[in-house]
Amino acid sequence: MRARLHQFTTPVITQGLEDTVNDALFLMQKNDIKRIVVVKSNSPVGIVTERDIGKFLQQDRTTKPLDKISIQNVMTRNLVTIHADDEDITMQSAIRMNTFQISSVIIVDNNGELVGIITKSDLTRNFAGLYSRVYRVEDYMSKKIITCRKSDSLYFALDMLNKNKISRLIVTDNEGKSVGVITYDTFLRNSGFFKASKSTRDYLLPSVSAKEMRVGDLIGNELLTVEMQDDLATAAKLMTDYKVSGIPVVDSKGSLEGIVSSTDIVRAYSEIETHFRLIKRDPHFE
Repeated sequence: MRARLHQFTTPVITQGLEDTVNDALFLMQKNDIKRIVVVKSNSPVGIVTERDIGKFLQQDRTTKPLDKISIQNVMTRNLVTIHADDEDITMQSAIRMNTFQISSVIIVDNNGELVGIITKSDLTRNFAGLYSRVYRVEDYMSKKIITCRKSDSLYFALDMLNKNKISRLIVTDNEGKSVGVITYDTFLRNSGFFKASKSTRDYLLPSVSAKEMRVGDLIGNELLTVEMQDDLATAAKLMTDYKVSGIPVVDSKGSLEGIVSSTDIVRAYSEIETHFRLIKRDPHFE
């Protein structure tokens, strides 16, 4: 019998319908989280992520500062939920995340009130503890890679994230060798917005001098990588330990082969019980 690990995150960081985008950003930075659940009388009515905010601002044609934009204009209203007393809520949440291509599932009680949240990070942590030596990285990694260079501007990198609707870019040197990863989290952690006037809308950029800053100014010198033959659970543990959501996959010479992310871990999580049942019925299925 496999161990029963942490099923979901609780308590959940929330805000009300009367709050603003500015409030959401400060909560995200203060609590080092990627999403806020919007509640009304403790019932979830929406969810907002840092990417939701970035997407909204990219499309918004007004000049309103962030402390004047209601969270209702940004949040996603069609929530995917699951009841806290349902059987195997982690597996059911993984299936929902994979099916609807979302990053979290809201946990509610029988009255529809907020109990907790299951995120990709929760499932990644659980996968690392539950499913060692089941899959290899190559079984679920993505070979489609979007990159930028250390010498590219921060504006260019942020635009690439928004245009491609992704959370991370692999950073390469001028020879095309991977040297780091830049994510929405990187921008949020280094943002000058939290020290500047709330009138600015460039909340993901470090300062007014961001036009002169390069991607290489924000990434470290150490690169976390895995190889194709590595255990997928090992990759999941690295993501958990280092608080990252994606790791470049390299060959024995360090050349870039792809990337494995928490999205890939969730997909493996959603399929693993089906695979176990098939193997039990037919030992030749592997």
